[in-house]
Amino acid sequence: MKTVVPAAPPVTVPVHGTDTVFPVRRIYCVGRNYAEHAREMGFTGREDPFFFCKPADAILYVPEGETGEMPYPPATSNLHHEIELVVALAGGGRDLTVEQAAKCIYGYAVGLDMTRRDLQGEAKKQGRPWEVGKAFDSSAPMGPIHRAHDCAALVAAAITLDVNGERRQSGDISQMIWGIAESIAFLSGLFELKAGDLIFTGTPEGVGAVVPGDLMHGAVAGVGELRVRVTS
Repeated sequence: MKTVVPAAPPVTVPVHGTDTVFPVRRIYCVGRNYAEHAREMGFTGREDPFFFCKPADAILYVPEGETGEMPYPPATSNLHHEIELVVALAGGGRDLTVEQAAKCIYGYAVGLDMTRRDLQGEAKKQGRPWEVGKAFDSSAPMGPIHRAHDCAALVAAAITLDVNGERRQSGDISQMIWGIAESIAFLSGLFELKAGDLIFTGTPEGVGAVVPGDLMHGAVAGVGELRVRVTS
């Protein structure tokens, strides 16, 4: 059927070590999923997980070993980095058990949930949605997807972020308040998950601002690295 305007090309992310790509359907993000980050944001305790979304075309793909360029976004003077483990789903469903959720995982990637913190903060104060703070263009830099069977069991793995060679964030995925499969299972009670979905699983403490010229270097042990420079 002929479209009234040109159809946007599908968003895909290459799969490491293969000639295949992962087609992205939706991007879900888990908020405040590390205890220390929750505390630095003024919250404590194991509250139920909560989620927000980014559009698929917010992805800024960066090949492993290369340095991507992220333009400093408009309408902000407080752009923050949040290093995250990204989970790619090859299956889905509704009301999944934790065991069923774990079987949906296709692979993992290193990602950044970039945030216009000033716009997010103002939206919170006014009781408004967060999209302007979270869902802007190029707000989801990420590297290639590594197939789960190519990675060590991700029960514990260091997750770090350096800016201009200085360590800003450091944690371990074992410190997640809600584990990977737990988050997927909870999310499936809110949305029907499907193959092609990505889940950004939260960030450890140490989030902070970056400015044009800064080089961010993120890593998740056993998964990979991600280098992104902020440009003017």
